[in-house]
Amino acid sequence: MLGFLQGFAYGLWLSCIPWFVVGLVKPRLAVASEPPRRWKALVRYGLVVPFLAFVLWLTSLWGGFSPTLAGWLAGLAAIAVTLPVERRWHRWRAGRATARREAEREATAAAERAALERAQREAGVAVLDPARPPAGADAVVQALAAAKQRLLDARRPDLAVQADRLYTRYAHALEVLDAKFDPREVTYTRSRELVAEVCRAAVDNLNAMASLAHGVRSIDPLYVRRRLDAHDLAHDEREALTRRLALLDDTTQRLNGLSARNEGILTALDDTAVAVARVSTERPQASVALEQAVGALRRFIDKAEAYGRGG
Repeated sequence: MLGFLQGFAYGLWLSCIPWFVVGLVKPRLAVASEPPRRWKALVRYGLVVPFLAFVLWLTSLWGGFSPTLAGWLAGLAAIAVTLPVERRWHRWRAGRATARREAEREATAAAERAALERAQREAGVAVLDPARPPAGADAVVQALAAAKQRLLDARRPDLAVQADRLYTRYAHALEVLDAKFDPREVTYTRSRELVAEVCRAAVDNLNAMASLAHGVRSIDPLYVRRRLDAHDLAHDEREALTRRLALLDDTTQRLNGLSARNEGILTALDDTAVAVARVSTERPQASVALEQAVGALRRFIDKAEAYGRGG
């Protein structure tokens, strides 16, 4: 056993030389951890593995055994065998970290969604459930529900709240139209069509926002900024991370522009509801004008007083 260990130490020490050269030329072939760096190959094959071989050699000196051929061969192949295993172990750890970050993002998104829905209920905003649209929902409401579901799938509940607000304004505008106009009137039909057309434009904006948000869904801005803060970052990786962050910023600007358009549509729906509410379409209940009624009432009072004095 000690002879095998001594041969293993010799073989391991000799194998450090070619792996050291490979690590300096192409670190990805000799370094298992990500990202591969030349300094990692220098530390690994210039310090750590030779020190390990030296300790094994010192341990094998007890008993005076000579190194065996099997030990030599095992030492020479040790690094080539352990590198794939170590890479697999690093990938497993990276997968666990990614799954943990994904779970944390899902939990954060769920908490934000619950907080937004609670704030909406407290503010009197109707919450549109994509899985269960309101009974008798028309095509516009169903489209709003589908757009909200796409935004929730893209993990953007902060943008999905616009679908709730649009649904609330749309329902309120239709309620005001129903109260002010007769459904048989041409004005009623035309105004409903205009309100629906405006809301369909808002649905198009929501779908565009969902597509943009889904495109950058896999980009973790916290991870990108944390990596950019590292001092030992290679030029190629820094450039790639910078481009990724610029892409995220450009998408955020586009999302803000589409959100601003929907805010304009919300304002237009509010203006419509207020303007229609001010329209007076009801006929007066009194049969005579106010001045005529007051004059007749005064004459009646005078006649009543004269009748009392005469009596």
